[in-house]
Amino acid sequence: MSYIVDRRLNARNKSTVNRQRFLRRYRQQIKRAVDSAVSDRSIKDIDRGEQVGLPREDMSEPVFRHGQGGIRNTIYPGNKEFAAGDRVERPSAGSGAGGGNASQDGEGDDEFIFQISQNEFLNVIFDELALPDLVRKSLQDIDAYKLVQAGFSNEGIPARLNVLRTMRSAQSRRLALSGGARRRLKEIEALLLEDDEQSDLQYPLWLKERDRLKRRVSSIPFLDDFDLKYNLQVKQPIPSNQAVMFCVMDVSGSMDQERKDIAKRFFILLYLFLQRSYEKTEVVFIRHHTSAMEVDENTFFYSRETGGTIVSSALLLIDEIIKERYPPAQWNLYTAQASDGDNWQADSPRCSKILQESLLPLMNYYAYIEITPAAHQDLWFEYEKLLPAFPRNFALRQVEQAADIFMVFKDLFQRRKA
Repeated sequence: MSYIVDRRLNARNKSTVNRQRFLRRYRQQIKRAVDSAVSDRSIKDIDRGEQVGLPREDMSEPVFRHGQGGIRNTIYPGNKEFAAGDRVERPSAGSGAGGGNASQDGEGDDEFIFQISQNEFLNVIFDELALPDLVRKSLQDIDAYKLVQAGFSNEGIPARLNVLRTMRSAQSRRLALSGGARRRLKEIEALLLEDDEQSDLQYPLWLKERDRLKRRVSSIPFLDDFDLKYNLQVKQPIPSNQAVMFCVMDVSGSMDQERKDIAKRFFILLYLFLQRSYEKTEVVFIRHHTSAMEVDENTFFYSRETGGTIVSSALLLIDEIIKERYPPAQWNLYTAQASDGDNWQADSPRCSKILQESLLPLMNYYAYIEITPAAHQDLWFEYEKLLPAFPRNFALRQVEQAADIFMVFKDLFQRRKA
């Protein structure tokens, strides 16, 4: 039997290959442990690693051993209760031995505990998730280009002249136009060297033909306009590898701190998800009640206002910020809006109009989550009317409690079949 030992070094992590194999083998058990950890974890610790416990029975592997073989007589110690042929009764419930390996200090051996890193933790979280139409959206109506080589052309500017291709073309043209004349010229020169009577008679004619052939060969230009070859360069669109995430939240009196914490969980998950897809990710925090304002993160999550709610003020502010700082040709645009559904009744149709005419045609994705256990209000119903026109980049979900956030996020960004 042959054994293959992989002795390639993995920098400082010499067990990387084995670890990855272990993570793949017990992927389902690790996924269940991570899903449970996410629902109970605080916002600040969402992106750290996790200790995962695997039951011993899930890690059992087949083992082959050599048996003793043959017929053997074995003498065991006797006892005071049973004799040969007696039937042993089943022990009563609860009196049997446990499944784990007990010890004097009370520690069991029922699970195998190991630590997964931050990257491994996030890989499990976002394993089956995907940004909708990431490539298609990043190439649509794009204005950024780069010049790439696309062959050669007979027209161009002197700076792009390809000297090697030009000389090859000129040489090929001269050979094609003068090939017959050169062959005949060689034959004439060979005849002129011959010394016989026929040569003396034909000598003057051969001289005239030689001169004519030389003039014909020399009349072919060394370089012609047809020979010029230029490097052809075409514009190739550059997919934008940067994204901006607009976090929009209602901070009116009806949005208490518990609802804000639920919204924050969703915003954090979306931000971590976008960071895995783009090299540069910026976040814009917009809070609103009767008016909208761009604020910092601390003010966004912990400042509370009183009064009514006008959602359209936030949507108009997003439109202004996009026009001023984030042109859609250079940025991938994402918006996450969190609200309890409360809005001034006459403002909901205006919100629908702003989304339909200004924002949704530019957005890669717009997700609206309504944080309330109660029935939907006018804003939800107005947003629902937009779903048939924007089925791929607009979504609505309802969240009742913090434990629902991760499942709602997975539902919004699950990898869909093409």
